[in-house]
Amino acid sequence: MLAFYIDVLGFRVYEQGQKKVSLTADGKTVLLKLEEDKGAKLRPPHTTGLYHIAFLLPERADLADVIKHLAEIRYPLQGASDHDVSEALYLADPEGNGLEIYADRDAASWEWKKDQVFMTTKPLDIDDLLMDASGTGWNGMPSGTLIGHIHLQVSDLEDAKRFYCDGISFDPVLQYGSQALFISWHKYHHHIGLNTWNSAGAGPPEEKSTGLKHFTIFFSDEAKRRKAVARLEKLNAWIIEENGAIITKDPSGIYLILEV
Repeated sequence: MLAFYIDVLGFRVYEQGQKKVSLTADGKTVLLKLEEDKGAKLRPPHTTGLYHIAFLLPERADLADVIKHLAEIRYPLQGASDHDVSEALYLADPEGNGLEIYADRDAASWEWKKDQVFMTTKPLDIDDLLMDASGTGWNGMPSGTLIGHIHLQVSDLEDAKRFYCDGISFDPVLQYGSQALFISWHKYHHHIGLNTWNSAGAGPPEEKSTGLKHFTIFFSDEAKRRKAVARLEKLNAWIIEENGAIITKDPSGIYLILEV
């Protein structure tokens, strides 16, 4: 796993212990933590948890450089899509965790109808994208790389909507019937995707399984975090405080940490 995230994707080690490694793109911000458990079993696909984690690149040229790099090392892709608001590549790490690497189009070009954003899925025009490749080529993950969004497999869409929208206060920005919902803050196209395509009515994997252990949501100040906690408590959500961290669990059994 570490070889993949460093050699294939170009992350750097921020901190490393005996069984834990923190990865960064800029040397300052931890984007991903890997934790080893030799006894873990591969997570069954039809369970709740991670659908994919999406790394947002600063520029379109960065995405073109990544495509050229992955082609040169012959790393297999699972897809390449134009979503109108963004252009994206899809792949998986060695343990099957879904990954998206993408670049946003200018937000001024996104189409909104009231509070709903237009997103579609079309084949990515790779030839056109490669015309924007940089002259220097791929040199690891750019320092401005962020986690643009996370996409989750959930058991029930309405339960998830109550937790993330009524509880944490995300805004719904696009819904595909009873199967998928995209939510965000500040009119981004989505910070969290939720779907039931492979997980309707399913439960979480066994505790000792590979995949997502938890993800973290950062609030801009303590007052906003406390208001979110109060709303979650009204929904009877599971919440604990541990060493200053607030840990909660959504209705699909996915753990998240609320930070400031």
